[in-house]
Amino acid sequence: MATLLEAVIQAQSGAPMTDADFPLAPEGWNRNAAIRIAQQEKLTLTDSHWKVIQAMQEYFARHLDRPVNMRELHDALEERFHQQGGLKYLYQILPGGPIAQGCRLAGLEAPAGAVDRSFGSTA
Repeated sequence: MATLLEAVIQAQSGAPMTDADFPLAPEGWNRNAAIRIAQQEKLTLTDSHWKVIQAMQEYFARHLDRPVNMRELHDALEERFHQQGGLKYLYQILPGGPIAQGCRLAGLEAPAGAVDRSFGSTA
């Protein structure tokens, strides 16, 4: 976590503020943005949520050279959180879907097919 002095120096220099706990966060993302999104989605972020956000940001950072494949991301999350219960655990803490909701919280664009706005829609 940056000290107050470092934050003031960065703000005065115009350099973007980075969070040491989220070194792979997309530009413009910060914890407050994730907290606002979580509040809109009726979630209270816990350490478990922050670990998922870190994992999502890390995965996307390692796949900058090609579009993120939803199935590969799905499998990577299952493996990463296997000890906690895998996808069952992730769906418990992210009821809006670990990929779709996780991407929103992490400031990432969900891969194609992660969000189907027409499914179950009456509008």
